[in-house]
Amino acid sequence: MKTRGIFFSLLFSISSLYGQNAETPHVGKLYDPSADAKAEIAKAVDKAASEGKHVFLQIGGNWCKWCTYFDEKVRSNDTLRTAMEGNYVVYHLNYSKENMNDEVLASLGYPQRFGFPVFVILDSKGKRLHTQNSAYLEQGQGHSTQKVLEFLNQWSPAALDPDRYKN
Repeated sequence: MKTRGIFFSLLFSISSLYGQNAETPHVGKLYDPSADAKAEIAKAVDKAASEGKHVFLQIGGNWCKWCTYFDEKVRSNDTLRTAMEGNYVVYHLNYSKENMNDEVLASLGYPQRFGFPVFVILDSKGKRLHTQNSAYLEQGQGHSTQKVLEFLNQWSPAALDPDRYKN
């Protein structure tokens, strides 16, 4: 009888952990509600300028499962991870009850109007180049590798290099 009690306790513990992970697939914190987003974006822009990259702002919150799904997709897919790391400095800009970052989002043209996650591409001087509704990158129950890769490539520094288009 004691073994049966231990078995059910263990089973309950495992199922409780599994249930938490099913609802919150990324246990770590992507977004920091206490961060000074304006200062962090400035750091990302400086780093992008020194590395010849653009800034990729992923806007959302730790409450957003699609935000964590997108992050996990990019981190776990070699092709997407290489495209992201080779072309962008990434910053996860928080939007939550604790800190909606209203001033920063206003300066970016109110990207939250598209839902979450939403992506904003800045050039190496901090100028907003593009705002992307992530719904257009979805396929089935997740994000399409092909659509995400196309998006990353189309807004990369090389794609926007004027020399590329000279005859």
